[in-house]
Amino acid sequence: MKNKYVPTSVSLYINYLIIGMAILILPQNMDVLAKQWHTNIAGVSVVIAAVGIGRLVVSLVSGILSDKLGRKPFAVLGAATYITFFVGILLSHSLTMAVVFGVLAGIANSFLDAATYPALMEMYPQHKSAANVVIKAFVSAGQFLLPLLISLIVMNKLWYGWSFVTCAVILILNVVFLLGFSRFPKRQATPAAAATTATVQPQTSKGNVWIDGALFTLFGFLSQGIFLLVSTWLTKYGETVIKMGDVSARALVSYYSVGSITCVLLTIYLSHRGVQDVQFLLVYTLMSFLSLLVMYLFPIAWLCAIMSFLVGFSAAGGVMQIGLTIMATFFPNGKGTVTGVSQTAASISGFVVPLFGAALSANIANIILLDVGMALACFVVAALIVYRYHRLFKTAGKPVKTKTTATLSKM
Repeated sequence: MKNKYVPTSVSLYINYLIIGMAILILPQNMDVLAKQWHTNIAGVSVVIAAVGIGRLVVSLVSGILSDKLGRKPFAVLGAATYITFFVGILLSHSLTMAVVFGVLAGIANSFLDAATYPALMEMYPQHKSAANVVIKAFVSAGQFLLPLLISLIVMNKLWYGWSFVTCAVILILNVVFLLGFSRFPKRQATPAAAATTATVQPQTSKGNVWIDGALFTLFGFLSQGIFLLVSTWLTKYGETVIKMGDVSARALVSYYSVGSITCVLLTIYLSHRGVQDVQFLLVYTLMSFLSLLVMYLFPIAWLCAIMSFLVGFSAAGGVMQIGLTIMATFFPNGKGTVTGVSQTAASISGFVVPLFGAALSANIANIILLDVGMALACFVVAALIVYRYHRLFKTAGKPVKTKTTATLSKM
């Protein structure tokens, strides 16, 4: 039987296709935007950091309000605020104006996170992790398509703003659908509707707020920072350190995005075969550290192309979403609040890490070295989460297996 929420979930995923483009649209247009705002690439990095400020301001409160008011208002508000960002950046002619719209982008991201992650877990209660990891597939698809779109614009000497306009138009159409045709699970089901409506049932929380909460907060910070740094600076790394041409350097981001999409599909397949989320967490964080280390130590074009794929596979292939789903297992009551906590940590990272990147921008290789260190720390935190998971969730001496995935056709 077809899930009645499929059209709405597709609409929510499309929002994240545009978020994928939004993540890269500033760094991919770094030079032209620097001229428009009368600044340099470090100044553009400040705008990228402003996105983190916006997320930080509203992440927790939007998650809490999403639990109280429902998912739809925040999905609509998030998409509408992103439209303002895309249009506003084009109209900005100073760094100050650009920072304001960067903050709005972060706010938009938080609104969408507060609506989408909990909504998908409620729409697909037996396949929570799969539903959330697919978000990353759409983000990666956006990150794959945007460099191609911008390369096409550059080669044909078109106005750079067409990439921004394209994103805004798609979101406008999506807002129309969300307002008029979307369907979300009811927050409280009556007895007659309980059999057909997905609701959140109270469950026992096994996680320790101070120990496990701190670990997941650190994981959210580090996992966000790792992929944000590499996605922002990978093209510049290719140009300045590896000495690649413009098109070839932009292609590194496309390889990165293909790796991310590949990981999402493989994760769903392996999970359907019984592999647990915590196992992915450990393997992917280790792979992320090793691939970034190789990229830093051996800045060779063909090798870095392969490493770009592997970094995308491991750091941007849904590991953050897997961590969020595991966190919801530790603290099952109030998925919007859990999402808010995780995204607040990611927001702090989104503000702080780009500033570090800007400070190191005189030598792009040092930015990748910083990413290596963060990836190592993330692996250590992931190992501690896995240890805690096996300590807390045991049945007859064996870890509890959660039903988290299904094939995309069943969703």
